[in-house]
Amino acid sequence: MQLGAFSVSLSVSDLARSRAFYETLGFEVTGGDAEHGWLILVNGPAVVGLFQGMFQGNILTFNPGWSGPHEEAEEFDDVREIAARLEAAGIAFTDSNLPPGGGPGHVSFVDPDGNAVLIDQHR
Repeated sequence: MQLGAFSVSLSVSDLARSRAFYETLGFEVTGGDAEHGWLILVNGPAVVGLFQGMFQGNILTFNPGWSGPHEEAEEFDDVREIAARLEAAGIAFTDSNLPPGGGPGHVSFVDPDGNAVLIDQHR
Protein backbone atom coordinates (compact mmCIF):
# COMPACT_ATOMS: atom_id res chain seq x y z
CA MET A 1 0.00 0.00 0.00
CA GLN A 2 1.51 3.31 -1.12
CA LEU A 3 0.42 6.09 1.26
CA GLY A 4 2.30 8.90 -0.49
CA ALA A 5 4.23 11.82 0.97
CA PHE A 6 4.35 12.11 4.76
CA SER A 7 3.99 15.25 6.86
CA VAL A 8 3.05 16.24 10.36
CA SER A 9 0.05 18.53 10.77
CA LEU A 10 0.45 20.54 13.96
CA SER A 11 -2.34 22.29 15.80
CA VAL A 12 -0.77 25.61 16.88
CA SER A 13 -2.01 28.39 19.15
CA ASP A 14 -0.13 31.21 17.41
CA LEU A 15 0.58 30.74 13.71
CA ALA A 16 3.08 33.62 13.43
CA ARG A 17 5.07 32.42 16.45
CA SER A 18 5.14 28.83 15.17
CA ARG A 19 6.14 29.98 11.69
CA ALA A 20 9.06 31.97 13.11
CA PHE A 21 10.14 28.98 15.22
CA TYR A 22 10.18 26.55 12.28
CA GLU A 23 11.88 29.09 10.03
CA THR A 24 14.64 29.26 12.66
CA LEU A 25 15.03 25.49 12.13
CA GLY A 26 15.52 26.08 8.39
CA PHE A 27 11.98 25.48 7.16
CA GLU A 28 10.55 27.66 4.39
CA VAL A 29 6.90 28.43 3.74
CA THR A 30 5.85 26.78 0.48
CA GLY A 31 2.07 26.95 0.69
CA GLY A 32 -0.98 27.71 2.72
CA ASP A 33 -2.91 30.80 3.63
CA ALA A 34 -1.91 32.61 6.83
CA GLU A 35 -5.09 34.71 6.74
CA HIS A 36 -7.10 31.49 6.95
CA GLY A 37 -4.88 30.01 9.69
CA TRP A 38 -2.64 27.50 7.92
CA LEU A 39 0.81 27.24 6.37
CA ILE A 40 2.92 24.44 4.87
CA LEU A 41 6.65 24.56 5.59
CA VAL A 42 9.39 22.43 4.02
CA ASN A 43 12.99 21.67 4.92
CA GLY A 44 14.37 19.17 2.39
CA PRO A 45 12.08 16.13 2.51
CA ALA A 46 10.58 17.18 5.88
CA VAL A 47 7.12 18.78 5.70
CA VAL A 48 5.27 20.43 8.58
CA GLY A 49 1.78 21.86 8.30
CA LEU A 50 0.83 24.53 10.85
CA PHE A 51 -2.89 24.90 11.54
CA GLN A 52 -4.37 27.44 13.95
CA GLY A 53 -7.91 26.86 15.16
CA MET A 54 -8.75 24.05 12.73
CA PHE A 55 -8.44 20.92 14.86
CA GLN A 56 -7.22 19.73 18.24
CA GLY A 57 -4.07 17.68 18.60
CA ASN A 58 -1.50 16.81 15.99
CA ILE A 59 -2.04 14.56 12.99
CA LEU A 60 0.21 12.20 11.07
CA THR A 61 -0.65 13.01 7.44
CA PHE A 62 -0.13 10.98 4.27
CA ASN A 63 -0.86 12.33 0.79
CA PRO A 64 -1.49 9.75 -1.96
CA GLY A 65 -0.51 11.18 -5.33
CA TRP A 66 2.55 12.94 -3.96
CA SER A 67 6.02 11.43 -3.55
CA GLY A 68 7.50 14.41 -1.71
CA PRO A 69 7.18 18.15 -1.29
CA HIS A 70 5.79 19.50 -4.58
CA GLU A 71 6.51 16.17 -6.33
CA GLU A 72 3.54 14.47 -7.94
CA ALA A 73 3.77 10.67 -8.12
CA GLU A 74 3.19 9.23 -11.58
CA GLU A 75 1.45 6.17 -10.16
CA PHE A 76 -0.23 5.94 -6.77
CA ASP A 77 -2.83 4.04 -4.80
CA ASP A 78 -6.09 5.98 -4.78
CA VAL A 79 -7.41 6.88 -1.32
CA ARG A 80 -10.53 4.81 -2.06
CA GLU A 81 -8.39 1.70 -2.60
CA ILE A 82 -6.43 2.43 0.57
CA ALA A 83 -9.65 2.98 2.53
CA ALA A 84 -11.07 -0.35 1.33
CA ARG A 85 -7.92 -2.18 2.46
CA LEU A 86 -7.94 -0.47 5.84
CA GLU A 87 -11.63 -1.18 6.34
CA ALA A 88 -11.08 -4.85 5.42
CA ALA A 89 -8.32 -4.94 8.04
CA GLY A 90 -10.78 -3.72 10.69
CA ILE A 91 -9.70 -0.09 10.96
CA ALA A 92 -12.63 2.16 11.89
CA PHE A 93 -12.67 5.65 10.39
CA THR A 94 -13.32 8.71 12.52
CA ASP A 95 -14.08 10.72 9.37
CA SER A 96 -14.20 10.11 5.64
CA ASN A 97 -15.07 11.89 2.43
CA LEU A 98 -14.66 9.58 -0.55
CA PRO A 99 -16.61 10.90 -3.54
CA PRO A 100 -17.05 8.21 -6.21
CA GLY A 101 -15.06 8.32 -9.41
CA GLY A 102 -11.61 9.34 -8.16
CA GLY A 103 -10.03 12.66 -7.34
CA PRO A 104 -9.68 14.32 -3.94
CA GLY A 105 -10.85 12.49 -0.84
CA HIS A 106 -9.77 11.58 2.66
CA VAL A 107 -10.14 9.20 5.58
CA SER A 108 -9.01 9.65 9.15
CA PHE A 109 -8.63 7.24 12.04
CA VAL A 110 -6.57 6.75 15.18
CA ASP A 111 -3.76 4.33 15.84
CA PRO A 112 -3.79 2.00 18.89
CA ASP A 113 -2.30 4.77 21.06
CA GLY A 114 -4.85 7.40 20.04
CA ASN A 115 -2.64 9.26 17.54
CA ALA A 116 -4.67 10.80 14.73
CA VAL A 117 -3.85 9.66 11.18
CA LEU A 118 -5.11 11.38 8.04
CA ILE A 119 -4.86 10.03 4.50
CA ASP A 120 -5.62 13.08 2.37
CA GLN A 121 -5.57 12.84 -1.42
CA HIS A 122 -5.48 16.22 -3.18
CA ARG A 123 -5.76 15.10 -6.81
